[in-house]
Formats: sequence, structure tokens, C-alpha cells
Amino acid sequence: MTKRFFSILLLGLGLAKLPAAELKITKQIDVWPSGVPGEKGEIPPESITSREYRGESIQILSNVSKPTLTVYKPDPAKDTGASVVICPGGGYNILAIEHEGTEVAAWLNSIGVTGVVLKYRVPRRKDLEKHDAPLQDVQRAVSLVRHHGKEWGLDPKRIGILGFSAGGHLSAAALTGYDKPHYKPVDAIDKTSCRPDFGVLIYPAYLVDKETKSKLSPELRITKNTPPVFLVHAADDRVPAEGSVRFWQELHRKGVGTELHIFPKGGHGYGLRPSEFPVTNWPSLCADWLKSTGILKR
Repeated sequence: MTKRFFSILLLGLGLAKLPAAELKITKQIDVWPSGVPGEKGEIPPESITSREYRGESIQILSNVSKPTLTVYKPDPAKDTGASVVICPGGGYNILAIEHEGTEVAAWLNSIGVTGVVLKYRVPRRKDLEKHDAPLQDVQRAVSLVRHHGKEWGLDPKRIGILGFSAGGHLSAAALTGYDKPHYKPVDAIDKTSCRPDFGVLIYPAYLVDKETKSKLSPELRITKNTPPVFLVHAADDRVPAEGSVRFWQELHRKGVGTELHIFPKGGHGYGLRPSEFPVTNWPSLCADWLKSTGILKR
């Protein structure tokens, strides 16, 4: 694919990749300013490297011990007041911080939504469930965004969460486990609700258990009060699409507003990068869903 064709395709999908100079950080804050719970100083220093994936170079963030939130506000003329906490994927071992993080913030900005990239703890901590430390980070992150909503010009009732792969599982855990805080409160911010108002799960992993492949993972407890969710998966994904289907089924049975798209082909890990497969049109479908649910109202 030539660079010119790649750019035209991006623009045609409304996914033009903003240069770094155009995607401006509004603010960056520590998720845990007074000490990260449970950390013992055993993780090597944080690092970022490049890796080839699906024929393209992507940035990989490793060894995160100090979680942060990086806020990207849209142009004031477009700003809807809605915001989304973004959870990059990486198997709970690394973070695909660019194509499942900052590029997503740029797309959200283009539709008038504030993108908040969560740098959560990886790799998996010894003797803990894969998602234990990250779930603490994401619950605290949603509370932080809501707590600072007025100050940051955000609607506290339109705070969503969007995750890819393992980040999709983390987002699902946040959507279904907000009523059970995963850590002891540390300050007044933790009195603020960590319930996302909506969720977007793109090729989410780990939604069903390893044994039956049909039962939802035990940490995912869907009720009638679970927020509405938009899901996308490809049938040829190495992470079985049945997980997304099963999650959708349970949402539907509980009367939760949800939308599911399963595409024949597309694989895994595409983020917002376009390909010859229609699955990479998901941002347009998602934007339509956000409009239809009133999330993009101004």
C-alpha cells in the first residue's frame, strides 16, 4: 500500500492520523499521587520500543509501575463534553500505547470527545490475577475523570471506557464491577463513582473462561444496571469472537442496550489502522452508535 493511498483511505474513513504536533496533551496526572497500592519496586524501569506488527511499526510500552492519565481535549468548536478512558491492549504484559492509545484519542477528538489514555500497570504481577492491579488503576481512573469533570469541562454523566484486547477485558471488568471497589479508598476522589456511563470493546480478550469457553469469566457480572456497550470482533481473530457474542447475549438478556458487530475477516490488533477488511470501518459504526445513544449531544 502506497503512502498516498494509505492517507486517502484514512481520510475516507474519518481516521486521519494526526501528527504528534496536532494532538496536544491537555494535562497528564498520576493515577496514584500518594503511592501505588501493592507495588514493591520489583519491576524494571519503564521503557518504550518499536515493533513490527501486521506489517507496520507500532510503539510498545513496557514495565509500567506508575500509572498515569493523559488527557487530550478536542477543538472547543467540536467539544461535546463527552469523554472516554482508553485502555490499550497487550495481553496484560505490555501496552500498545500508540495504535490502541494516542491514535484513538485523536479519533475521539475528531468526533468531539475528550480522549483520556490510561497507562495502567504491566506486566502481570506475581501471585495476582492478570487484571488485579490494572483494575485498581482503571477504577481509580474513572473516579478521577468524574471528580475533575467540571474543572476539565466534561459531563460527569457521559464518561465512557474503550478497550482493545486485554484492555477490552479490563474495560469489561470496569463496566461490570464498578459496585465492588478493587482497593481500599485512599482519598476523597474514591468517594466519586467509578461506574462508566458506556463502554466500547474492540476485539476484547478473556471474556469467557478457559474450561467451557462459553461461560463468562467470573469477574464479569452483568446485571440490568450494567452500562450500554458497543462490541466489535472478527470471526478469524485468534481471540475467539464467541467471547464477544456471549457477552452480548448476557447484556441482551438483562435488557442492557448493546450493539455487536461480527465481521468474517480482519484478525486481531488492527486498532484504527485501515486494511482491506471492512472490520476496520468500526470507528464509523461506533460514532453512529454514540450519536444514536445521545452521547455526542452538545
